Amino acid sequence: MTVVQVTRRLLLCACAALVAAPGAATAQNAPSTGWGEPDLQGVWDFRTITPLQRPEDLGDKAFLTEEEASQREQSAVDRATNLWNRGAQRTEAGGNVGGYNNFWMDQGTNVVGTRRTSLLIDPPNGRFPALTESGRVRARADRGSFTVDSPATYTDLNTYDRCIQGFNAGPPIAPGGYNQNVQIFQTPDHLVMMTEMVHTVRVIPLDNRPPLDADVHLWSGDSRGHWEGDTLVVETANFAQKRNYRGSTDGMTLVERFQRVDDTTLEYEYTVTDLETWTAPWTVNLPMRLNPEGMFEYACHEGNYAMDAMLAGARVADREAGDQ
Repeated sequence: MTVVQVTRRLLLCACAALVAAPGAATAQNAPSTGWGEPDLQGVWDFRTITPLQRPEDLGDKAFLTEEEASQREQSAVDRATNLWNRGAQRTEAGGNVGGYNNFWMDQGTNVVGTRRTSLLIDPPNGRFPALTESGRVRARADRGSFTVDSPATYTDLNTYDRCIQGFNAGPPIAPGGYNQNVQIFQTPDHLVMMTEMVHTVRVIPLDNRPPLDADVHLWSGDSRGHWEGDTLVVETANFAQKRNYRGSTDGMTLVERFQRVDDTTLEYEYTVTDLETWTAPWTVNLPMRLNPEGMFEYACHEGNYAMDAMLAGARVADREAGDQ
């Protein structure tokens, strides 16, 4: 994205925070499609500084006061401004460069309009359920992004490093990093979701067709949708084990709910169930805001020319280690 595009998105986020605040606007009738169903179409912005899990020091505090929410939002604006204005910082060769310029990190500057202290709404403590014993084993074995010191092949790097998946693209969708938009297209028989991150596309049938056989596993799972009143319910199973969503198994199931609240708000809620990984299901509520801008192109080069560089660098390190 260009500097102008990033700046426009910051302004959009700041304005949307005012609109989303409780009591700030009168609810409007949600728009409908030409065939009479709620219209879910548009580019939806899911940035928020509300954390996925409630910070432990907040205990059972489920909601912020207006003053607390305002303070957090101002702190986010101040931090972003300071990072953007900071001079260039050199990194020594071999060091962790991280994000080479924090200007491009786009976490947003607002808490969710409900002023919740976490996006997780169930369990009531706002935190993930306990892991099972096998879930703990998988979590310890999970390779985080760019954490393998000397990858022997590309398979030693995870799916995010290899640009197969986007770390906020889902399913399910959760805020993180940048490119935090999803575009929804809708027909009477299908819903299509395309995330800005890695341009992941999901084509979700709404025509009551049967699911795929249980032995067919996909990166984004096999989804089927149906309407329950004005809420679209999408049920997904058959996730590929190599996807390894938060250490989950291929037995994980996902139920997503989409409800158009008004002209500018899409209520997105989902429940993840995998009792081989977590001791109970867990649910997230993430309101999304309509973005008047179109989607921007995203190019993930770790899976392109950078992969050669990462593996070549690892071989140099191996040779140097052998000479010592």
